[in-house]
Amino acid sequence: MDSTIPTTAPTGAATEGDATRRTAAGASGRGTRPGAPAPRRGAGPGAPARSAPPRRRDSRRPTGPGPVSRTAAAAARRRERERLPRYWFANQLLLTLSGRRPVHTLLGHTLPAAYDRLIELAPLAPLRPAGSHAAAPVVRRCDEYRPRQGAIEAFARIACGDRLRALAFRLELGPDARWRCAAFDIGPTA
Repeated sequence: MDSTIPTTAPTGAATEGDATRRTAAGASGRGTRPGAPAPRRGAGPGAPARSAPPRRRDSRRPTGPGPVSRTAAAAARRRERERLPRYWFANQLLLTLSGRRPVHTLLGHTLPAAYDRLIELAPLAPLRPAGSHAAAPVVRRCDEYRPRQGAIEAFARIACGDRLRALAFRLELGPDARWRCAAFDIGPTA
């Protein structure tokens, strides 16, 4: 007994286009679009094709990544701005001039003239807040002006309790592609 399957239609109406459509439809023989997902096994001719089991629908569970909290968004913005050279130097100068960090931490990040000025001012701690229980000073905002390629003139607003102070500094790009503080100045101490 011969167990071969005939390749032509029994009615004789099969054409070359029918064979192409049958090949594109896949093994099931149903007419599906090329590139469409294959129908599920065992599904009847009227059943919709599914590629995954049905999902659970529960109103008590969040459906996706929920909204980001304000504190998380603010922390992400703060981390992003800390990567800018002007903010990094403003924070480092503030820590040194408020007495919370020793001068030598900025040794490789300042040019000799600026480092000498830091050595003079650091013992005085001009940006230290008045009173022992006062909040530590923070950089509120820092902006920059670029007079030429490889130079940044930055100015920062420092919040010391309920007062605002000013800090201006100049950064220069060295031949090793690192920024260094060339000069700085703090506002009046009155």
